[in-house]
Order: sequence, then structure tokens, then C-alpha cells
Amino acid sequence: MTPDDLAGFFARRAELDPEAYVELDFTFECAGDPRHAAAALCSEQSTTQWRRVGADEDFRPRFAARVLELDATPRPSGFSYDIPGAPRGAVHACRATIAHPHGNFGPRFPTLVSAVLGEGTFFAPGIPIIRLEDIRFPAAFLARFEGPRFGIAGIRERLRAHGRPVFIGVIKPNIGLPPREFAEIGEQGLLGGLDIAKDDELLTDTPWSPLAERAALMGAAARRATEATGAPKMYMANVTDEVSRLAAQHDVAVAGGAGCLLVNALPVGLSGIRLLRAHATVPLFGHFPFIASFSRVPGYGVHSRVFTRLQRLAGVDAVIMPGFGNRMMMAEQEVLDCIRACLEPMGPIRPCLPVPGGSDWAGTLEGVHRRVGTTDFGFIPGRGVFGHPAGPAAGAASLRQAWDAIVRGIPLAEQATRHEELRRAIEHFGRRPTT
Repeated sequence: MTPDDLAGFFARRAELDPEAYVELDFTFECAGDPRHAAAALCSEQSTTQWRRVGADEDFRPRFAARVLELDATPRPSGFSYDIPGAPRGAVHACRATIAHPHGNFGPRFPTLVSAVLGEGTFFAPGIPIIRLEDIRFPAAFLARFEGPRFGIAGIRERLRAHGRPVFIGVIKPNIGLPPREFAEIGEQGLLGGLDIAKDDELLTDTPWSPLAERAALMGAAARRATEATGAPKMYMANVTDEVSRLAAQHDVAVAGGAGCLLVNALPVGLSGIRLLRAHATVPLFGHFPFIASFSRVPGYGVHSRVFTRLQRLAGVDAVIMPGFGNRMMMAEQEVLDCIRACLEPMGPIRPCLPVPGGSDWAGTLEGVHRRVGTTDFGFIPGRGVFGHPAGPAAGAASLRQAWDAIVRGIPLAEQATRHEELRRAIEHFGRRPTT
């Protein structure tokens, strides 16, 4: 690019209409001049050729992505890791904020993702290592989306669960149980204190556990548990399937008695979630399969909060995400960033319930609550309930006993002297590191 070409891909915020642009925060490593690399990044993801040969025209003022901020630091040691075919030259580590005109792609997930996470981003000249760290939308763009139908307030209202976490149990064994046996232990968990007993993300509509049969049995179990405890109980059915079958699977699950639904967000796709949200009559919980393949390697790919924001925009009412501790191999700050992406203001889009999870049990509840800093979260053990040595009812009861200790400011060990279920949970699971 010539100096004049370069200038066309830089701007000050005051020069742009903020309602016309999505803002993108990138970190990247480049070879050569960082300004040239940042301009190439903008060009490649918007207008790579901004005039016809021989024509007196320039499409950049309307269509070009623009660099708003750029910070570059030399890396004398070179790139962070080897990339085949990486360009040669002096290496810089950069942070850049880019304004991308959303008129280029419109309020559609496939075109949005193609623009900001497509060929133009990951094949930009001179930039072999890049990560999209965050994305921010103006009110004009957000107004074209519905977001969660129920959100946190709607989930709490349906469960009459206020001022505390929502207690969710992943029924285990997750694969292999016939529907009747599955429903039996699910009901025990609900009777013991779970708000929601859920399918695992791997349990779908299978010949050995048909969704219709499983939903009917679990729906009946939830109704019995509601009557027995006096508190609303829900079954969360996994309706993950081909996009063309999502609405039908929703109808089967809800007709059977499912009070909320699970869908594997990225495998189904954001447009699939948006389609399901338009049809759904119960809350939707998004699950995180596929996310680590984008986010785990430092400096490359996509920060998982970007997909948290996009799931919220697509319409999930809760986002199940990798949680705290070594089990999920996600940095604590990244978990907190995802939780914040569920809760912070997003124009007219309702907040959604963050559900960080991974090998939790009664003993990790205090750490999760302390880190989240609010009661607006879901707590989602699997084996921590269904692997309790006294059974699922005792496992669920141990969660409620642990929460009562937190509310009353009682040490967990002291609380355990008064509650057999909690005492046995500590004996059985206590060898696991607490969160």
C-alpha cells in the first residue's frame, strides 16, 4: 500500500458515525510495519480493492473497516510459536481496535462471522497469529435482534428461585441408561434439591433413549417432584439435532414435559439458535462443545466471550460455559470475561444466566460464588450430585446445605457436622481441589 492507501484504513472515532460500526478488539503478531499489517487486516475483511481500474472512485469511506487504535511492541525473539510459511521481518505484538461497518454484512450471523472471523482476518498478509478478543455492537445493530426470550428474570420466575444460584444437575451416567432408569435417578436429584435435572450435551434422540419417551418420563418426574417439594422443578431436554429438526424436537420435548431445553450452540450454529428461539416456548440453555478449538491456544483464534456474546444475541437464556479450576483448562479471567458478557448491559438484549461448570460439587460452590460476585449464576454438578455415595437425593441436598452455610457464614466443615449428606460429600469428593 502507498501512504495514501494506508491512510484510508485509519480513522478517529469522532470522524465516524458510531451507530454504523461494530467495534472489534484484536491482538496479533505481525512481520514488518504494524501500520501496514493493521491496514491490511482492515482491507482484507472489508474492501480489498476499493476502485475499478481507470475509474475515479473510492469505496473506502463507506465500506472500509478502519483502525481506531493501534499499539505495537517489538518482539525480538520472533513469533510466539512456529507457523509454517510465516512471513519474514521484524516481529511486533499488537493490539488494535477496528471499526467495521455493519452495513457490509447486516444483522445476519453467517455474514457477520464471515466478515470478522473469516478469510480476511486469518489470512491477512503479514499476520500469522491473531485473536479476536472482543466485539461490541451499536444500538442500531442490536435493535435487529431479539436476544433471550426469558433471560435470568424469566428463568428465576419459572422456578421461583430468587436470591440464590440456580441448581442444575447433569444426570449421570450420561450415556447408556434407558429412559425409565434415567428418569428414576433424575427424579431423586429433583427431590433432593435440584431446580433442574438435565440431559448431558452428548445425550440426544437415540434409538436406546428416544427423546419422546425420555421427555415424557422426566416430565412426569418433574411434576411429581414439584408436588412433593412445593417448589417448581424442571427437566432440561437436549434437542441438539440438524437445524431442520430443531423445532420438531422442541415440540416433542415440551409436549413430554420439558421445562427448558439444551442445545449445543456452536455445532448447531448461531442461526440455528436464532431459529429455535423464534419457535421456543421455554428457556434455552446453550452448551459449549467446540469452543476450546477456537479459544485455548494463547494469542490465536477467538476469545470465548465473543461466542458468549453471540449466543446471547442469538437468543439463549443461559450459557453453559467452561468453569473455574484446572479441570476445564481455561484461565480464570477468561471465565470471568464470559460471565460478564452474559450479565453486562447490551442495549435491549436481556441478560442471560451464566452457568460455569466443570467437576463441581458442594465443596466448590463457595469458590464459584465468590469469584462470580453475584447470585446470578447456575451451579451445575454432574457426578457431584449423581455420584454421591448416598445417591442423587443426598448429592442434591449437599448443594443446598453448602449454600445455607454460605448464606449463614458458617464454615463448610462445621455445617457438615450437622448434615450427613454434606459430610459424606466432603469425604467422597473432598480429595478434588476446590475451586
